[in-house]
Amino acid sequence: MRILVTGRNGQVGYELRRTLAPLGEVIAPGRDQCDMASADSVRACIRAVKPDLIVNAAAYTAVDKAEQEPALAMAVNGIAPGVMAEEANRLGAALIHYSTDYVFDGSKGDGSKNEPYVEDDAACPINVYGETKWAGEEAVRAVAKRHLILRTSWVYGVRGQNFLLTIRRLAKERQELNIVADQIGSPTWSRLVAETTGLMVARSLGTEAELFAGCSGTYHLTSVGQTSWHGFAKSLLELDPDKASHQLETLGAINTEQYPTPAKRPKYSVLSNDKLARQFGLQLPDWHDSLELASAR
Repeated sequence: MRILVTGRNGQVGYELRRTLAPLGEVIAPGRDQCDMASADSVRACIRAVKPDLIVNAAAYTAVDKAEQEPALAMAVNGIAPGVMAEEANRLGAALIHYSTDYVFDGSKGDGSKNEPYVEDDAACPINVYGETKWAGEEAVRAVAKRHLILRTSWVYGVRGQNFLLTIRRLAKERQELNIVADQIGSPTWSRLVAETTGLMVARSLGTEAELFAGCSGTYHLTSVGQTSWHGFAKSLLELDPDKASHQLETLGAINTEQYPTPAKRPKYSVLSNDKLARQFGLQLPDWHDSLELASAR
């Protein structure tokens, strides 16, 4: 099987190059070969590689910057996935596309009874990033015959740019940090996303004549459990192998209104993995357990 992976240097894309290798030949072009902002470049790349499976781990993920660059965010997050779906159909290939908890507005979290979002809940993005990711989902659903749309959340890793690395760096530079404590989600390790994806592909290969023939659709793929950004920061600092170098003395908890950003964030964006468990028999770990493993590496 020839597997085309986009976003080769991103948090998930980097991990996918390893986890998908046992399943086939992985081709992971750079931006010079597959520019996600250009539909023509994406189309030409796919036609040159002729993959059996396309795994789209590339995305415009700068949530606040997207408010100033909506056209670019839409090109990468909304238009390119539709082109991939068209080309997948032309080749008879399958497609995996990653999306986000930010397609929801957070209204399921009312402060007293929080109910995780399921795949069929109505999307209602409240920022440009979420709007463009929803557009990409819709483009894939409308066109791709065999596909998985995998929504994840609060992705972090031990490389690249993410909340974990930022907070650990700031802890070495500052004596006080104030972190938002009223936004609730599920921190998810990039390696968990990649390894679960590999298992989904392997199980589909073992049970179906064509990849995803009987399981196409949208799935949530996140760590189990929930916390706030403040809770996440507290845990990742406690588990930092290099915490002896921290200068931090105070980790304060603030609300969203005290930390205004260009893009609105959902107050509650926990996703239910029940459909993933039913269809693929996969039980994902608690977010804190994954963080312990990630911190040990």
